[in-house]
Amino acid sequence: MNRLKIYSGPLSMFGAKVEIAAREKAVAFDLVMVPFDFERGYTPKHLDVLRIDPKHQVPVLVDDDVELFDSTQIFEYLEDRWPDPPLWPRSVAARAEARKRELHCDEVFFPHVVRLMDLRGNPDPVDAPEWKAATEELAMHYVRMNPLLQDREYIADQFSYADIAFYMAQFFAARHTTDDCGAFESACTARAHDWSGGGQDGRHRDGELSPQSGPNGSGAWWPNWIERAPDSRRGQADAVDEPETYKPGELM
Repeated sequence: MNRLKIYSGPLSMFGAKVEIAAREKAVAFDLVMVPFDFERGYTPKHLDVLRIDPKHQVPVLVDDDVELFDSTQIFEYLEDRWPDPPLWPRSVAARAEARKRELHCDEVFFPHVVRLMDLRGNPDPVDAPEWKAATEELAMHYVRMNPLLQDREYIADQFSYADIAFYMAQFFAARHTTDDCGAFESACTARAHDWSGGGQDGRHRDGELSPQSGPNGSGAWWPNWIERAPDSRRGQADAVDEPETYKPGELM
């Protein structure tokens, strides 16, 4: 049996989600970071990513004969393949809530973050209608999440894929917003701010950002989530150098 392999990218929020989940499951895996630079993006494409994902995006998972793309589908596979510790809640209602929140982070919230990433400049176009619209949507997301988190430690009953998704989405949002958004400073979003690790409760220290730790002690590590402090409770990943890539014109 071959070792599990995860293809990710240096700035892939979705790849980070999968890596965090695998580590929380204490699964040993090889991590393949596909080529990336700020001028060409993810070009040239990795051949395995091209072959497995019709969208030609990371993350991609390979486990012997199983080949998957899309972070949510990979979550489902990890849960079936390694059921302990569980990262979906046990109760049907809580599991449905967690899946809904994970989907919302990926498909409703994060597209506004991507819009800001596309608009970034020097200086940022903070007065542009598109910028204002995106930051307002992000701010409203925190307003909606704040009451949900007022009286609970996790988003849905226990530490789950929903917590991983929310943390990574809002972390990328924080990196691509400016003070005009004000979402993290608003009194009406204080709980969402503290939950994410920005408060003074000890979850934001020494450059390591994490949501409430899961039962296996992982959480979200940023910046540079490739280099981890040794921890026998976490899944172990080995970086794999695979230079074979697609160059424009070879396969398409």
